[in-house]
Amino acid sequence: MARSGSTDVLVVGAGPVGLMLAAELRRAGASCRIVDRLPARLPYAKAVGVQPRTLELFDRMGLVRDVLDAAVPMRGQLTYENGVALGRIDLVLPPEVPYGFAALPQYETERVLEEHLGRYGTGIERSTELLAFAQDPAGVTSRLTTASGAEEEVRSRYLVGCDGAHSLVRKALGLAFEGGAFPEEYMLADVEVGWGLEPGYGVRSMHRAEDGTVDDLLVCIPLPGKGRYRMSMLVPPELSAARGSGPSAGDGVAHGLEGGTAPALCDIQKVLDRLSPEPVTASALRWSSVFRISHRLVDRYGEGRVFVAGDAAHIHPPTGAQGMNTGVQDACNLAWKLALALGDAAHPRLLPSYDAERRPVGEEVVGRTVRHAAEGVQADRSDPETLMLRQAQLLVGYRESPLVTPLPAGDGAPLRPGDRAPDCGGLTGDIAAHPVRLFDLLRGREHVLLVYGDHPAGDTVADLAAAARESSGGRMVTYGVLPPDAAAPDRTGAPPHRDSRGEFARQYGPGEGAAFAVRPDGYLTACLQPPTVGALKEALEKVFAP
Repeated sequence: MARSGSTDVLVVGAGPVGLMLAAELRRAGASCRIVDRLPARLPYAKAVGVQPRTLELFDRMGLVRDVLDAAVPMRGQLTYENGVALGRIDLVLPPEVPYGFAALPQYETERVLEEHLGRYGTGIERSTELLAFAQDPAGVTSRLTTASGAEEEVRSRYLVGCDGAHSLVRKALGLAFEGGAFPEEYMLADVEVGWGLEPGYGVRSMHRAEDGTVDDLLVCIPLPGKGRYRMSMLVPPELSAARGSGPSAGDGVAHGLEGGTAPALCDIQKVLDRLSPEPVTASALRWSSVFRISHRLVDRYGEGRVFVAGDAAHIHPPTGAQGMNTGVQDACNLAWKLALALGDAAHPRLLPSYDAERRPVGEEVVGRTVRHAAEGVQADRSDPETLMLRQAQLLVGYRESPLVTPLPAGDGAPLRPGDRAPDCGGLTGDIAAHPVRLFDLLRGREHVLLVYGDHPAGDTVADLAAAARESSGGRMVTYGVLPPDAAAPDRTGAPPHRDSRGEFARQYGPGEGAAFAVRPDGYLTACLQPPTVGALKEALEKVFAP
């Protein structure tokens, strides 16, 4: 067996989750290897929805323009029942949210991420499979089989399984993966249709039987290309995968694309003939498959130096395009924590906070998508605005995280530690003539401290900036934000930006003075009002090593 050199992190699985993790690790300066058992990227439009929150993370990484160039807008959904139009859902978000909903085939998301990762000199090691691993207090020893068929031993400080629903990493760790499976099977197909429906809108057309149950279903999601959609529909008995070999891969988990007989164009056309809102002919079948759905969640997101993310940790119905996006956010949450741990700069509670923060999110997503799959999104009891923000994953937060100190109840603050740091526009500097958005300041940065106003009851910007540098080991950058009518900016301690349109004040509610510490994944470590050096150090001590 060949013995290779060591690496900081071995990432198993080169789907969107593994690629996101590897790219964020490399951006933070960590070394990693990413391996995948497949010889090439699969040309299947599996996960196709890209949520606004994921686009915000891509913005932070500096690759959102590549994603937007390849995607198409997802504007809403048209709903039909028994041939009657029930109405439409428009995907509208508050004006301060910088991105809307997008549709992009999974292989295109993977392409963009892979190209981004390549800019750091790291590529996917294809046809390379993890066979086994063992961990000890200092690291993880993994055994791989490579494209040549040879075995290789790899030493890494950490191992992350982004290896899907049948994860070997999860099984080898002995993590419980409790849940169930839906009895229905679905056909998936990537086709073109020439109907006259409004572009950018998904279609959900169903037939409801006399007893009230839905016995026939067609769901269409727009894709890049004229008249192109990813369609899903119930499987007829003659194509059922349950008639042949099952999908469980020996682990009892029935989830994902099936082998066996793939639906033909005529099978898709039969469903369209029954359920299409208008007569239409399908053409240009790119691929098709039978798909089964489970809903499961691990009992913990890792153990020791080994972690799981994405489908290796949670699987659920594709309702609302939550799966890939949730996995990408798993990866973003874990990457910056691993990077600090690798630099011996992490508080001992930092890596355990990955499970504490992300497992409740996975639990909520699994439960919600199961309900929506059974009853429809329209059955959600939330008000329309809250429902839209939740589907966009803009309400994900970590107020119960061990990394934050909660604010007193009833203080009226619009933002609390653990909340997402919202964007705002109209920030003007003393050199650049054009206004910028807050996300422009955060892009490419890791930890950022935003200090607002003159804060007469707190410490100076220079004092806070010095404390931020000291507590973070030089990893935190400080920016000042001034009210529109404040005195001429002082660049001492932090580059100043004037809140010329008052958007920062409306979004963050800083009063006369406040400071906000923003993590690399765009969530608030601290909200300090008034901002003091002591309170800032206390907040950062929960993240950084003493």
